[in-house]
Amino acid sequence: MNVLLWHVHGSWTDAFVRGRHHYLLPTLPEGGPWGGGRCGRDWPAAEEIAPERLADTDVDVVILQRTEEFELAQRWLRRKPGRDVPAVFVEHNTPKGSPHPLADRDDVLIAHVTHFNEWMWDNGRAPTTVVEHGIVEPAARYTGELPRAAVVTNEPVRRWRITGTDLLPRFAEAAPLDVFGMGLDGLGDALDLGRDRLACHGDLPHDRLHPELARRRAYLHVPRWTSLGLSLIEAMQIGMPVVCLAATESVEAVPADAGVLATRLDLLADGLRDLMADPEMAARMGKRAREYALSRFGLARFLADWDDILAATAVAAPAAAR
Repeated sequence: MNVLLWHVHGSWTDAFVRGRHHYLLPTLPEGGPWGGGRCGRDWPAAEEIAPERLADTDVDVVILQRTEEFELAQRWLRRKPGRDVPAVFVEHNTPKGSPHPLADRDDVLIAHVTHFNEWMWDNGRAPTTVVEHGIVEPAARYTGELPRAAVVTNEPVRRWRITGTDLLPRFAEAAPLDVFGMGLDGLGDALDLGRDRLACHGDLPHDRLHPELARRRAYLHVPRWTSLGLSLIEAMQIGMPVVCLAATESVEAVPADAGVLATRLDLLADGLRDLMADPEMAARMGKRAREYALSRFGLARFLADWDDILAATAVAAPAAAR
């Protein structure tokens, strides 16, 4: 199939475009959120395409991830998603309190990335399904020689309670924290933590990030209200034991013997402290984390699930959309 989509979430797209289809990524001279193309990624099955070419291009399915893409797709394709061309909307996020933007539509399937998100959203009359994450297995392997905890988060100062940023000082008492991700400026000052307890390392590409994570003794994951982070799955597939707040989909993604999963902060902090003190236990839990994450969040299962959805969407489309 020819599948049109925008490069929105790097790790998710990295997995999605490794399927057996031909993927079209809109490209504008200025790049930006609507025309970034491959963003320099080496994706052999993905073709960068100028918007003016789309009207004359056969597109079998449109994958939408932002509501603004409906208007863009209609203008560039000269076809309306859901009516004139089959479409699926991938919902990556937890709800914010209002009905889903597609709740009044029944012509576009909503594909949620977690079961928690599917039943927490008010989907209205929109058809829904769930495709759990699958990732490209990281090349790095756990060594854990540094008695420090790794945290991957984006814009933790701005997002604050959503990402559990305010909880980090509690864990910094149990182990020094190494934070990776976007928008880390001012984090130490906002938390009143010095570099001896919290060090920020910025947004690293995967070939640098994953080896750095692998050297840390444990992975700390404390978001209150975000969808299941791919960085958590990556850490588990690397072989890291995790200390994880039991919120949203985390209770499904982290088995009890892969680290410490709880709603009690004292148990989580004690568990992190224990992992720092016991490398053998950390390695044993990390091995279990890796086994589970490879089984549940493997790339082959993810792509097979999407093959089924793409085929079913194309078959079920109204005649005008074929």
